[in-house]
Amino acid sequence: MTVADSDFPIDNGASCLPIPPEEEKRIVSELIKKSELNLKEGNLYYVISNRWFSRWQMYVGHCPGMLSTDQQSSDGLHADTVRPGPIDNSDIISNGSNCDGNDLDIHRTLQEETDYVLVPQEVWERLLEWYKGGPELPRKLISQGVGQKQYSIEVYPLSLKVTDARDNSVSIVKLSKKATMSELYELVCKVKGVEQNKACIWDYFNLKKHTLLTASDHQTLEDANMTMDHDILLEVSVDTDRSSHSGVHSIGNELALVPLEPPRSSVSIAGGPTLSNGHSTGSGFNLYQGSSVSSSLTTMDDNYDIYRGERGGLAGLQNLGNTCFMNSALQCLVHTPPLVEFFLQDYNDEINRDNPLGMSGELALAFGDLLRKLWSSGRTAIAPRAFKGKLARFAPQFSGYNQHDSQELLAFLLDGLHEDLNRVKQKPYIEMKDSDNRPDEEVAYECWKNHMARNDSLIVDECQGQYKSTLVCPECGKISITFDPFMYLSLPLPSTVTRAMTVTVFYCDGSGLPMPYTVNVLKHGCCRDLCQALGTACCLKSDEMLLLAEVYENKIYRYLENPLESLTSIKDEEHIVAYRLKNGARKTKLEILHRCPDNVKGGDRKIFGTPLVTYLVEDPQYGANIEAYVHRMLAPLGKAHSSTRSHEGKENGFISGGSDEQSSISNSESEPRNLTHGSRELEGTSCGDSSFQLALTNDGCFSCEPIEKASVIKPSAHIKVFLDWTEREYELYDASYLRDLPEVHKTGFTVKKTRQEAISLFSCLEAFLTEEPLGPDDMWYCPQCKEHRQATKKLDLWKLPEILVFHLKRFSYSRYLKNKLDTFVNFPIHNLDLTKYVKNKEGQPYVYNLYAISNHYGGLGGGHYTAYAKLIDDNKWYHFDDSHVSPVSEAEIKSSAAYVLFYQRVGSKSQMEGETS
Repeated sequence: MTVADSDFPIDNGASCLPIPPEEEKRIVSELIKKSELNLKEGNLYYVISNRWFSRWQMYVGHCPGMLSTDQQSSDGLHADTVRPGPIDNSDIISNGSNCDGNDLDIHRTLQEETDYVLVPQEVWERLLEWYKGGPELPRKLISQGVGQKQYSIEVYPLSLKVTDARDNSVSIVKLSKKATMSELYELVCKVKGVEQNKACIWDYFNLKKHTLLTASDHQTLEDANMTMDHDILLEVSVDTDRSSHSGVHSIGNELALVPLEPPRSSVSIAGGPTLSNGHSTGSGFNLYQGSSVSSSLTTMDDNYDIYRGERGGLAGLQNLGNTCFMNSALQCLVHTPPLVEFFLQDYNDEINRDNPLGMSGELALAFGDLLRKLWSSGRTAIAPRAFKGKLARFAPQFSGYNQHDSQELLAFLLDGLHEDLNRVKQKPYIEMKDSDNRPDEEVAYECWKNHMARNDSLIVDECQGQYKSTLVCPECGKISITFDPFMYLSLPLPSTVTRAMTVTVFYCDGSGLPMPYTVNVLKHGCCRDLCQALGTACCLKSDEMLLLAEVYENKIYRYLENPLESLTSIKDEEHIVAYRLKNGARKTKLEILHRCPDNVKGGDRKIFGTPLVTYLVEDPQYGANIEAYVHRMLAPLGKAHSSTRSHEGKENGFISGGSDEQSSISNSESEPRNLTHGSRELEGTSCGDSSFQLALTNDGCFSCEPIEKASVIKPSAHIKVFLDWTEREYELYDASYLRDLPEVHKTGFTVKKTRQEAISLFSCLEAFLTEEPLGPDDMWYCPQCKEHRQATKKLDLWKLPEILVFHLKRFSYSRYLKNKLDTFVNFPIHNLDLTKYVKNKEGQPYVYNLYAISNHYGGLGGGHYTAYAKLIDDNKWYHFDDSHVSPVSEAEIKSSAAYVLFYQRVGSKSQMEGETS
């Protein structure tokens, strides 16, 4: 459907005058908070183009708690942007939609907060009242999962293709995946003009009749494993009794049900009853006690038989709609030798149906069912519909048809399989003990024994290792050592371990111009690390210190005075400054904000530039003291002296100059003084005849009280003053040094990513094992201090599993940018020797061979997942790209797309059996 320009009004109407942007911001903020407190299924949200919404948000100004948008920095907008025009959603609407109904389609590849935002119904109604425009794109809030439900907004309702058996015409209907089968019948019959009692709707997946869909108020489209763009078949007869399963359709089509799967046991995946027709919508084995797993093979989906004429394991997986991430992860797992050996046998007795942390065995059964199909169907591609349906029930984050992360799915599957196969029926309570300086071997054995007392499964046997975690308290030096299990190792790429940060250093003693310095620090380091790196870059003296501050909208947003605050709290697009100050007695913090003489409205002056901050040592404070500090800090900006200093040269990255006289202010005098700049006094501008106008203000900058030279400033730990610039000051000083403040890291949306140098898997592992401080949101409770501390953490490998999984952390996120690193990681295919990295001195080697890779190509928005895998009893590699499977040489499997690596230990049982066969 093409949206014409006429659909969008060109004016805001004359019914009411626009309200101030501050009032709009207040109203919307309150409505958002109100909606968050009243979440319930069925609430309406509206999709708004981020292109328009970012303009509106910049118009009303920054509002904490409101949706932040990626477009703000790219559009180059400022807080004083003019009022946006009517709401325009035309850029996110998909053209050419042939949907039957009034709902408009939006592009399938859109990302929230990048291409669109979601606002509650009340917010949409207010925005529509203020700005008009459109069109409306309502979406419902739905609940997902079993047990503790999670809420999500269904941005993309199911789009179903209806084939009319009378003329083979195809129509499209859209409705929620939470809609019932009765609602589906009602909508299809309404669109096609058919009476419901004469209609039969079939599951027409892959254009083949599978099962008759019964009009039910209890079964949803999600229960029936309906996927995006799913095909259904409509058959119409004059007299049809859909309750009869043995009749023949009046137009010659059989109405007998095609048995898809065995009857569901009394324990259903959702804990509910089976379907009225006696057939389950999901795939699974018979759960009745005493039944054989192998006996159910002949009744499973697609009616496949054990394939014996061709090598197994070469079947592809059909893409059900952005499910390449799932297909990639599944192909790696179904080619993991211990899992293949286990699930191709009778594993019914291993299922733990009573584990409260598990999924009643349903996930393991669904995975085993799928694995058997893939190893029994030759080269016929399998549609993992039943598996995806079960996965969505227990992991709502993977429901729908958006792209997801294959590693996140792998983590969930391994953990879910472990709990479904856990041999421990009743988990005992075990209180963990501190290491208390005991030998590592003793503590490690105790931790593993305690872990096995609660966790004992095939996954633990084959896929879980153990690492040593050492925490050190920065205050008391308390050392805590624990030994924790792991299922995989997430390795940072060395380029993600450090980050380049640009910080502007201000010389508060008047010794130099403000200078930006770019330093490299640990990405998960703390402010102390940044101060040390800056101190080295600007040659900080032993009697000096740096005070870090975050500047936002020409004001100090916050001071970074906690040396242990994590650098992750500092975003790339922020402005960070460092004030170079003298050490010693610090009594009062003086903060000077600049106000320009233009744009005066009602006596208010606009704040500009970067505030200046220093510490005062006099007590009491007088107006003359404040003026002296102001002149001293502005002295380097004097045009007459800056031109002279530009010829004096630079030393170590900053302009040299200044004298000790400028940095020493006597604290012995208590009377008002008239301090000057000595030999570097500005022409005609001493403190005695200064044209600067100073005014005392409060923390919120709401009050304004003029300061005279003899004025006594009330003692306070923080004094904030306005500095009013006049035309005279603009002539004497160069204010550009205050205005041009660089960002911490300039992130360009149009900057082409450069290919980084190749790195080795070993360097990634060493970066993972590097000591680093914990983040402020991950504080450690020190048992000795009895306080939460930002401790340092060091990881060491203690015990490695038979199946070792490496996750390469290629994705990085900031407030306005999501990035993927295409760095080529050189990983060994054969004989990966990790023996020297294992701290447990048992004398046994840890050597591994690669057998599978999950690949990710492209960026975050339009990426694609594939897999490489080597067959167990074959020394050949194959490329699994959804349904397509092709041989590939060993030399081709190394690429910059490698995302998750699967290794098997040399000499393992399953590997030796494979080599023997």
